[in-house]
Amino acid sequence: MTVDGKIIIQNMERGGAIYFVTNKTNSVLYVGVTSDLFVRIQQHREHFFKGSFSDKYNTEKLVYYELFGSIEEAITREKEIKKWRREKKNALINLKNPEWKDLWEDIQGW
Repeated sequence: MTVDGKIIIQNMERGGAIYFVTNKTNSVLYVGVTSDLFVRIQQHREHFFKGSFSDKYNTEKLVYYELFGSIEEAITREKEIKKWRREKKNALINLKNPEWKDLWEDIQGW
């Protein structure tokens, strides 16, 4: 399935998730949606999609995520967030992860 030109691998058992990844200096922010958060973040960390935005800007650090019961809910939320200015996205991250620590360890074992 593709949404807005992105390939979405569906796994309805896990519903969906939106996530923010950034680079080491937190200067670049990527907002994405997936049905398998663990696999998708692993792809970011391994630069799986060569030449992509996240590969070019080294967005490997997971700093925020939200889980949903369905991929459709996650897609709706992603579209909402992508319309926001960077300051509002930063504020959302700061609410749950004020130190902008890498949340990769939090999703291990999924």
